[in-house]
Amino acid sequence: MSIKQYVKLGLSTLALSISFNSVAAEDPIRVGILHSLSGTMAISESTLKDTMLMLIEKQNEAGGVLGRPLEPVVVDPASNWPLFAEKARELLAKEKVDVIFGNWTSVSRKSVLPVIEELNGLLFYPVQYEGEESSENVFYTGAAPNQQAIPAVDYLMNDIGVERWVLAGTDYVYPRTTNKILETYLKDKGVAAADIMINYTPFGHSNWQAIVSDIKTFGSAGKKTAVVSTINGDANVPFYRELGNQGIDAADIPVVAFSVGEQELSGIDTGPLVGHLAAWNYFMSVESDANYDFIDAWVDYSGNEDAVTNDPMEAHYIGFNMYIEAVKKAGTADVDAVKDAIIGVAVPNLTGGYATMMPNHHITKPVLIGEIQDNGQFSVVWETPSTVAGDAWSDFLPGSKDLISDWRKPLFCGNFNVVSGTCGGQAKAAAE
Repeated sequence: MSIKQYVKLGLSTLALSISFNSVAAEDPIRVGILHSLSGTMAISESTLKDTMLMLIEKQNEAGGVLGRPLEPVVVDPASNWPLFAEKARELLAKEKVDVIFGNWTSVSRKSVLPVIEELNGLLFYPVQYEGEESSENVFYTGAAPNQQAIPAVDYLMNDIGVERWVLAGTDYVYPRTTNKILETYLKDKGVAAADIMINYTPFGHSNWQAIVSDIKTFGSAGKKTAVVSTINGDANVPFYRELGNQGIDAADIPVVAFSVGEQELSGIDTGPLVGHLAAWNYFMSVESDANYDFIDAWVDYSGNEDAVTNDPMEAHYIGFNMYIEAVKKAGTADVDAVKDAIIGVAVPNLTGGYATMMPNHHITKPVLIGEIQDNGQFSVVWETPSTVAGDAWSDFLPGSKDLISDWRKPLFCGNFNVVSGTCGGQAKAAAE
């Protein structure tokens, strides 16, 4: 073979290599979206699906990441907790997604968790939860109890003078574990057991007459009473309606909710709710340039001038941008590389500051208390002076107070006991 032939062969091989590399570089990063689009949780989760589609579209308009477009893969687990696990397996094993953004309820997250860990997937979870969990495969961008529940109780106790407490929740792991933490915290603060009422109702509960009557009676003992609500999904609408029917307003017995935001208030009569409270890490009414830009983008994307934003949407905004930055930092969408790269990544939040991914896979967040207005928005009445780092393990539960989570090597442990110096294994939830 002549030198000329060798050169031509070499050039054609190089061209073929460049062609294959170009195709590889353009292979999409597949993004799984695991949110209920039907069933009792669709009222909250459908918006999060659309938020992810908007974020992916805008990232693609900016050139994708590492020269690769993002491709959404949407499934509907239909508010069916076992189906969440099946859909997560479908996304990872069949659709070969690189990352999943999804879930709302803790029971759905716990259904998905073994699948995510078995198949070494990545899950960004955008909703407040009960803590007592840490997984190397999950990034918790919603609030832990010390970023929502504990500050809310402190506000009610110190600023409102609340002495009697109704802990009302939907009957599943998040409300039960959160209320277990709050009950211990309140008793440590000197609250008597007789001044704590705890009640649970099933998903989709609609007949609130007897329960609200019990709350009204409990609040008539001459002590300032408040409801701390972990009621989830569409059960909130008849709950607040019944409060109004029985003449209970915020001046009598204020309700502070952990699962009611702008989306849940959209389209309902907020008159009976005015003055009641919610504890979140973001409200649509926050004044910041980043928030204004996000609202404008959402209104434009949805085509609805009355579209609202809420806290879990901000959590997806933060988590998505953290993922993009981690992929850039790692130079790849490889799961293990992204897991290593994302710790310490900081991105803007929508309240005018920054969120940082901590070694325990939780993020830093400000805590805000908002008062419901008659237009369905919240007026911020209290906020922390700075961001708060999320705790994976509560300081107020005996089985958790000695545990820390740190997914950096060499520790690389989700529940390291600082007293015994041992790691108990991955994602062992004290509530289980």
